[in-house]
Amino acid sequence: MSGTSAALTPPADAVAPVRHPDAPAPGELLGAHYEHCFGCGGAQPHGLHLEARAGEGVKITAEFTVRPVHQGAPGLAHGGVLATALDETLGSLNWLLRTIAVTGRLETDFRRPVPVDTVLYLEAEVTAVAGRKIYCTATGRIGGPEGPVAVRADALFVEVKVDHFIDNGRPEEIQAAMNDPDQIRRARAFEVNP
Repeated sequence: MSGTSAALTPPADAVAPVRHPDAPAPGELLGAHYEHCFGCGGAQPHGLHLEARAGEGVKITAEFTVRPVHQGAPGLAHGGVLATALDETLGSLNWLLRTIAVTGRLETDFRRPVPVDTVLYLEAEVTAVAGRKIYCTATGRIGGPEGPVAVRADALFVEVKVDHFIDNGRPEEIQAAMNDPDQIRRARAFEVNP
């Protein structure tokens, strides 16, 4: 992680991350944590519709297809959309730890342009945990899972209680998520960064 800011460097007392015993099995599709999430939700017509899968240990993989609605410069993905894809992928790591956490800091490096209609192959892993702080890194490749790196990010997530969402979200969406009769979907709505 050369060039990483001090805020994203784990402290000396950080520990190696541990995959929760109830985490999704390697290869399992994680699905949307909330149907209206811009990153992974199916109810967002212009959203990323990012699909993440649990990997081995504390890693996940994901795919995102850049559509014309995601462009910035003509024919190229908007940098903010690419940062969102990295953030969504990094946030999905929390399912492997079985913790609720939000993005505290995200540093993104843009290495090469990502054309419209390109599939971005993402991989992320948790590198360390220090108290409520979760340190992680991700890469996005084009041309296949082993293709050249187009974007990469280092991030710090901070563990929060569900009250974080209840106290800060819009009441109508919070109530709709809380009233979902599907207990698993209801719990998952609050499992990943907002």
